[in-house]
Amino acid sequence: MLMSTSNNCKNSLQWRPCCKIWLDNGQESVFGDGRMILLKAIEEYGSINQAAAKLNMSYRAAWGKIKIMEKRLGFKVLNKYIGGVASGSELTAEAKKLIAAYSALTEETTRAVEEAFHKHFGEFLTGG
Repeated sequence: MLMSTSNNCKNSLQWRPCCKIWLDNGQESVFGDGRMILLKAIEEYGSINQAAAKLNMSYRAAWGKIKIMEKRLGFKVLNKYIGGVASGSELTAEAKKLIAAYSALTEETTRAVEEAFHKHFGEFLTGG
């Protein structure tokens, strides 16, 4: 379900561990940083269109990512409201829980990777 690879390691003058976490169902990506960024932007702006514009993507691309995400997750991530004063989109309770759990997982994983890195590579960091 979890996979890792290098991420955010550019321009580092010192060695440091880099990892990227995403959720996978064994066949395809289900959730990761990019999808979380999209959901957070929708939450911030209350609109798929505005979030997409801020992320330099088309509404169609954002909506496509949302539909794929919902299919793979097995639950809705957005409530859409069309017309009137309350027009726009908001995250479902499940989407908010997903973001919180994913954020906690990535924070905990980052701490664990840093700890393991210092344990195994500490001699390289202190000059041997």
